Amino acid sequence: MKKFFSRFYITIIFIFLYAPIATLIVLSFNKSKTRAKWGGFTTKWYVELFENEVILEALQNTLLLALLSALIATVIGTAACIAINHMHRAWRTFFMGVTNIPMLNADIVTGISLMLLYLSFGMSFGFTTILLAHITFNIPYVILSVMPKMKQLNKHTYEAAMDLGAGPVYAFFRVVFPDLLPGIFTGFLMAFTMSLDDFIITHFTKGPGVDTLSTKIYTELKKGIKPEMYALSTIIFVAVLVLLIIINKAPAKKETGREL
Repeated sequence: MKKFFSRFYITIIFIFLYAPIATLIVLSFNKSKTRAKWGGFTTKWYVELFENEVILEALQNTLLLALLSALIATVIGTAACIAINHMHRAWRTFFMGVTNIPMLNADIVTGISLMLLYLSFGMSFGFTTILLAHITFNIPYVILSVMPKMKQLNKHTYEAAMDLGAGPVYAFFRVVFPDLLPGIFTGFLMAFTMSLDDFIITHFTKGPGVDTLSTKIYTELKKGIKPEMYALSTIIFVAVLVLLIIINKAPAKKETGREL
């Protein structure tokens, strides 16, 4: 009975998690524009999606912002981890505490703060201000992803490489960087996901004429969401699912190779 109830409980949880996504996928193939009526199977919304320049531009902005902000935040966050790790314990504790503040802050506080900062500097709102905002809130996620790997490092390995004649840069990329790579990759993926998903901070720091998928969907809520958005969301979900399967299969193949 315990096994039955535990499985039933987990099944209910997954139903609540994935039922909305399943509904979204079904609606993307619904011929009728209304969500209350099934009008037959169709793929025309996918065709119209790739003909809608406004949505494709929003998608392009979203992906470009996520990629650039994640890359820049990963570089800055990794460098910050190295600097923090070499500080005195008191300063290290202080800066790690400061790193946690943006993550505990409500997004609306961060968004309004950045908006006021840009206004005080007289900056014109646009793609650049959104990019700077995304880099800012992504950096803490990278630091907290890389820092555990940084603490696991053996500092004597780096010193040994230096004693054997390697330069600081060469020793870092040949000795330290490979050990940090899993944490760096995790931080990059987390930063990319957070940037891709953000709405509130983007809403307060974007300028006229610049839209991401989240702000575009919010704008269309007043007029009614187009079925093309269902198709786009379905494509994104399938792409993420395939990516997760590939990532999870890769370690399994490596372990199998080692056993052989």
